[in-house]
Formats: sequence, structure tokens, C-alpha cells
Amino acid sequence: MRTRYLDLLGSIYIYNEHRGYTALDRVLEAVRARAPDDRALIAAIEKHRADERKHYLMFRRWFEMRGVMPLAVDRACGHIDRFVEIMFRRHIDELDTQAIIASDDQFEKLCRVISLTEQRGYRQVEILLRHPIVRRDRVLIKIFRIIERDEPSHWAPYDGWLAAHGKRPARWWEHAIDTFIHSELLFLKLPLLFVSRVARRTDWADRDDPAERLASPFSLAAE
Repeated sequence: MRTRYLDLLGSIYIYNEHRGYTALDRVLEAVRARAPDDRALIAAIEKHRADERKHYLMFRRWFEMRGVMPLAVDRACGHIDRFVEIMFRRHIDELDTQAIIASDDQFEKLCRVISLTEQRGYRQVEILLRHPIVRRDRVLIKIFRIIERDEPSHWAPYDGWLAAHGKRPARWWEHAIDTFIHSELLFLKLPLLFVSRVARRTDWADRDDPAERLASPFSLAAE
């Protein structure tokens, strides 16, 4: 049961980290085109993207050390996927990124979605660092400590853009959507996955990714 729980946990995380940095690739491309002189915002999103890629690689290495592939979970387990589907009424891959960046109202909405998702991730990592099953895996604890250190800088650029442009912070109903998505995963989807037959991936999610110019170097041994 412990192995099954860790398999599911790692599989959900590696999916979300890969989804995170590949989605940020599109955001970066659009921001560079719209505001090429806003170097601070671009640099902050570049760091966010590089950290998400780094986290993905850490989970990949964790699976490789265990000699198994991740379970083949999909966007049903993706927090940002569900948030985008609810807020924009379409799948994340169907978003017109250029149109969102070109509209202050749409970019404002996207900033709040990303910020709330990252803050949720930080709170969840704090819980997992105290989890008795997770604490028995020394490598996994190192990974979550690195994520805990990186995470606060991830929502800062989006909150900063909202404040600098006089946009409102997230309202109660947006926090409620975030809570609903998290509860849906924790109390419905995770238990169903635990008792269901879920195949393992046969290849890595980053197999077809472009060259990684923005990925930060990392070493688990150094932590």
C-alpha cells in the first residue's frame, strides 16, 4: 500500500511538473512578443519555467532509481488543467495564448489562475513534508524540500503584474474553485486511482520536448 501511494503521488507530480513547464513555454513566447522590454517579468517567468523543468527531472530520476515508469495519469489529475478548463471553458492545449496575452482582462485571469495554483502547490508540499509515508523516502523528501524552497518565487511575478497594473487579487469564489479542484483530486480521483488498474507509461513525457535552454542544473546529492 505504501508503494502504491508513492507511485500515485510521484506520477501525479511528474505529470503536473511537465504540464507546468510546457504550458509556460507558450506564456513566455507570448510575453516576449507583447512586452519585450519587460525584462523583469520575462526573467521571473523564465526562472519559474526552469524550476518546473528541474522538478520534473528530479521526479524522473526518482522513478529511474526505483526502476519503474510513472503511472499513466492524465489531465484529470492536473490542477492547472482543471483550473483552466473551469475558468476559460476549454482545455489548456486549446487556449489561444496570443489572444490571452493581447488582452489585459484575459491575462489578468491567467495570472490569478497560475498564482493560486502555485500557492496551492506550496501548501501541499508543506503537508507532504510531514507525511509519515513520504518521510520514509529520503530522496522524495529531498525533492519536496527543493520544491518548497523554489515555490514562493513562482507566484510572485504574477501577483506583481496584477499589483503593478492595478488589477484585483483573487476573490473568494476563485479560492473556492481552487479548493474544489484540490478536494476533487484528494477525495475522489486519488482513491479511485488507488484501487484501479492504471498502466505505466512506456516513454517519458519529455521525449519530444525541444532543446532545454532554460532548465536549471540540480543535484540531489548536494541538498
